[in-house]
Amino acid sequence: MLSEKSRTYHDPLHGAITLRGDRPVEALLIRLIDTPEFQRLRRIRQLDTAFLTFHGAEGSRFTHSLGVMALTRRAFDGVVQNYPSLESHRSVVLTAALLHDLGHGPFSHAGEEMFGSQHEIWTRRLIQESSIAKILNSFAPGLLRCLEQVFTKKYPLPLVEQLVSSQLDCDRLDYLQRDSYLTGAQYGHLDLDRIFMALNYDPITQRLVVTKKGLVAIEHYLTVRYFMYLQVYNHPKNLAARFVLSKIFQRAQVLLKLGQLEADSTVTAWLVNDPQNLSIEQYLDADDTVFMYHVHRWQRSEDKILADLSRRYLDRDIFKATEISLKSRSERESLKEQLQKRLIEQGFDPEYYCGVRMTLTKGYTLYQQGIEIQTTQGLQEINTLSPLVQTLSQPIQKAWLVHPKGLL
Repeated sequence: MLSEKSRTYHDPLHGAITLRGDRPVEALLIRLIDTPEFQRLRRIRQLDTAFLTFHGAEGSRFTHSLGVMALTRRAFDGVVQNYPSLESHRSVVLTAALLHDLGHGPFSHAGEEMFGSQHEIWTRRLIQESSIAKILNSFAPGLLRCLEQVFTKKYPLPLVEQLVSSQLDCDRLDYLQRDSYLTGAQYGHLDLDRIFMALNYDPITQRLVVTKKGLVAIEHYLTVRYFMYLQVYNHPKNLAARFVLSKIFQRAQVLLKLGQLEADSTVTAWLVNDPQNLSIEQYLDADDTVFMYHVHRWQRSEDKILADLSRRYLDRDIFKATEISLKSRSERESLKEQLQKRLIEQGFDPEYYCGVRMTLTKGYTLYQQGIEIQTTQGLQEINTLSPLVQTLSQPIQKAWLVHPKGLL
């Protein structure tokens, strides 16, 4: 049954995102957005701990997911104008775009590092086992199976999965712009008009490709991505904030085993189980709000380590990340040993107050299959045509020693 009402979401980047209730696919999207499973994404920050570095980085997975759906609709409709036969895939590509992040857990990617959860697996499980499945099956019996194919990159029309997950997908187009806007960084400005004009469909390979005249726009997009990772996502303060947060929950796990931790059933389940083995209810009950409530309580814990780390995170008394990339292995070990000794002298446990972390920045990878450019000689991989992209393909790895301020 179709909804008679349309729905408009006013997005700071994309303007009014309107879904018409008299159109079957868009009515389906409205129903999916209104589910508790999707609404939960409002309570999960897109950029996990980055708000401690960039105070505006408060956007949610909910907002990002709507943006990805809007961009996917725009890109897909542009292709369909020239290839009307692709219209039959509309429900698959738009629902996949909307639901692609459904499985994210507390603290987004930082939470995956801490607990070992994998949002891709949970996205597929939630669309199969939660109330989402009933809605999808009521729309079309085969839709759920099609989404599974998209998320496992087995969909018969490669174009669909490329729009959702590839080196040039609408997920990246949204988060690069959105994260730039929210953090105040000036690196993430994209020329979406030129990018969408450059997107094309190759009937032979059934893949998303780029016209030759769009090469410069895609070079710019990859350059933007490179700088956003270098200056925002891999910012040393982000690294230090994630470190402190991970140590809080590492300490909580130790205390829970000793019977010395106060935690509700949701957080307890996450601390004692492999997140991939949690029940649907246990997974959906977890979000940033639930976990941060515990951090707030733990700042008054009788355990000095847990209390101190929790207070530091809440008060933004974050550790420092000192770059040690240019030092040899022996120099790094020596520096770490000196730091551990100083920590012990000051009454700190080195297990929780220092560590080495690595960051990797790479502007372009093939990612199963890269970006293909239409030329008079046929389709060519972008890094064979662009010296700039060849340079962006070179990884930059950095090493950081994380520790309390004033010790190095």
